[in-house]
Amino acid sequence: MFSFQPSTRIRPSPFFESAVAEGLKTANVYNRMIMPTSFGDPEGEYWRLINGVSQWDVGVERQVQLKGPDAARLAQILAVRDLSTCKVGQGKYVAICDHRGTIFNDPILLKLADDMFWLSIADSDVELWARSIAAERGLNVEICEPDVSPMALQGPKAEDVLAHVLGAWVRGLKYFWFKETEIDGIPVAVQRSGWSKQGGFEIYLKDGSKGTKLWNIFKEAGQPWGIGPGAPATPERVESGLVSVGGDTDDDTNPFEVRLEKYVDLHVPDDTIGVQALRRIKAEGVKRHQLGIVLEGDLPAPLGVRREDVMLNGTRIGMLTNCVWSWRMKANIGFVLIDAAIPVGTEVTVARVGGPTAGKLVDIPFV
Repeated sequence: MFSFQPSTRIRPSPFFESAVAEGLKTANVYNRMIMPTSFGDPEGEYWRLINGVSQWDVGVERQVQLKGPDAARLAQILAVRDLSTCKVGQGKYVAICDHRGTIFNDPILLKLADDMFWLSIADSDVELWARSIAAERGLNVEICEPDVSPMALQGPKAEDVLAHVLGAWVRGLKYFWFKETEIDGIPVAVQRSGWSKQGGFEIYLKDGSKGTKLWNIFKEAGQPWGIGPGAPATPERVESGLVSVGGDTDDDTNPFEVRLEKYVDLHVPDDTIGVQALRRIKAEGVKRHQLGIVLEGDLPAPLGVRREDVMLNGTRIGMLTNCVWSWRMKANIGFVLIDAAIPVGTEVTVARVGGPTAGKLVDIPFV
């Protein structure tokens, strides 16, 4: 039984009651909201994502709306990716950095109009950041959190469920592109996206009072495909090489260090925050890189509440930033952020809570 002590500091999403009804057992706090993480059967939820279709409450991906004459300019100031060719109806994965080039958020940017954008954010206060930058630079733009909450359907059968509800047009959506529509009178934006590599969609609910109704529409429609509840907390994201900004990064991590170089355009305008620092970092050479690691041991040993040191010949070379049990690989796997001179294939030792553990560095993704 999941219990929640109400607080104005931590809020549930419009899908929270549905998640509880599905048997929610554990949750975390993300963006000052409740993020479901498990429904009591982690392995079953994992295989549902790999083989079928999983329904997620991801309302914690709060939206920051930029609207007004300078909305496009502010979006480009915030993101170190070239947005000049972004079209209405298109989304882009972007990195948001501070003035040192340190990445602190990696939202999906959605362009709803030439003067209106959403930033579907990870776990940090982008609204406060955007307000500060807009005020500092005297930009004519309104910044707010709209009544928009994403729900995700992920897995190889997700497209079949969406097509059953919305029609065959969803099969033609390109990755990160979206379309605004209605489902039984409920306003939504449907985007091909999601925090897995198994295929899927995020349905952006634009009326928070309709969360339970929207959840139940897809729950019922997905029965022929074995739909069930899940969350973006399975080993699949590690196996697939998806970065968790804030989890796999620290206060000095730049996008180059965590395999996000292709999302950095160094030719963006000079007033883009962080780009001048990133140009210097690129010219001087990146000091760390992210690799995978396969650890010895045949029992699950997930990472606890702190990162763990990675050692080579008695010297610390970096840190283990996550560790999960992979049911496909039958091993504990994770990401390390280490000295850029250390190559794939190196055998290292991790200073784990349970004692030193041997591991081998590998390429990402794992599968």
